[in-house]
Amino acid sequence: MSSRAIRGRLLSFRQRPAGRDDIGAYSYVEDGLILVDADGRIAFSGTYDASKIPAGVAVDDHRPNLICAGFIDPHIHFVQMQVVGSYAANLLEWLNSYTFIEEQRFSDPEHGSRIASAFFDELIRQGTTTASAFCSVHPESVDAYFAEAMKRNMAMAGGKVMMDRECPEELRDSAERGYEESSDLIAKWHGKGRNSYVISPRFAITSSPAQLAVTRVLRDEHPDLLLQTHVNENRDEIKKAGELYPDYPTYLGIYADYGLLGPKSLMGHSIHYKPHELDMMRESGAVAVSCPTSNLFLGSGLYDLAQADRNGIRSAVATDIGGGTSYSMLRTMDEFYKVQQLKGGRLDPVSSFWFLTAGNAEALGMEADIGRIEAGKFADLVVLDARAVPSMAIKMERVERLEEELFMLQTLGDDRCIAETYVAGVPMKSALSL
Repeated sequence: MSSRAIRGRLLSFRQRPAGRDDIGAYSYVEDGLILVDADGRIAFSGTYDASKIPAGVAVDDHRPNLICAGFIDPHIHFVQMQVVGSYAANLLEWLNSYTFIEEQRFSDPEHGSRIASAFFDELIRQGTTTASAFCSVHPESVDAYFAEAMKRNMAMAGGKVMMDRECPEELRDSAERGYEESSDLIAKWHGKGRNSYVISPRFAITSSPAQLAVTRVLRDEHPDLLLQTHVNENRDEIKKAGELYPDYPTYLGIYADYGLLGPKSLMGHSIHYKPHELDMMRESGAVAVSCPTSNLFLGSGLYDLAQADRNGIRSAVATDIGGGTSYSMLRTMDEFYKVQQLKGGRLDPVSSFWFLTAGNAEALGMEADIGRIEAGKFADLVVLDARAVPSMAIKMERVERLEEELFMLQTLGDDRCIAETYVAGVPMKSALSL
């Protein structure tokens, strides 16, 4: 029995578009209807037909706004909300001057709970319904994160950062403790509600060989789990990794040798690859997660999507808060577009929205449940108002095609364009105290 009916223009993707004119890659319904069942899943999506709406079910009428699957952010640091916008010359300086100091505060459960509430509010404001987040080294931070996700019935991934060196003593675990605490958290949270635990060694610099070895044990014991880390973000970082692991000719090779590369591996940043590393990424099926606002902010480099495509490498796009400078996936895609322009490539607006929805869902291995508007998927949705800002309303007077509207939303849009965010069919943004 349907519990909610939602009306508006519907956009959903079947596959990654080959270009802006690849109309077979997506479904667009000018006057669409979504029916949501009692479990928060889509019971029907298609052309509006009043006869399909059960008696007594009110219609949320969002015309003329556009409805997409909820945005998905595959790389974000929940514990860095109060680090965003902190000045530093480069990645390693930024980590030592701000980030590691801030993350120490998450040993306090009350602090973690307060930030978790604010964090999830902000995701909802931005139309983001799923993310994969790094928590801090403290199990309490993971508890705060997943407890808040369950309150809101959101499909969230995340995990405790593992690091046992090259960071303040207050943030260090050990190989043994990292394994034990991660194991306990997996048992406590994975599969509870819509939660997915992610094995999370921060990066090779902050994990000893012993810790990477136990990370492999975790992965072998839980082959269904995602793994997230960082690689090839910054030249100084790459040099440092080489100093700590002198027997490895490439940074990515460290992870490969410890058995941490595979189709469930989310490799954050992935900018400065050597040719052999490109082969390793393709052969393993790992996902390169680009973080454009962060990479521009810290001067780390420019992700080359065309190079990734030529080499058969899977790509995703993320905010990377707090190195990233915006929680908005619209703003993030705008910067990703500009980065591709600088690399001599092209990113059409239809493909941008594939990344925001179905593409990032596939990167997380969650495409069975989210990322598309179709029967059986959760009704995690974002309603986009391309006329929310006066300057955009003026621009819309000249917009004639869907791809023009999408490009304008990507270029000019922000949280003001998010008219509503639904999680499992429940309107969430309108319920916030803005």
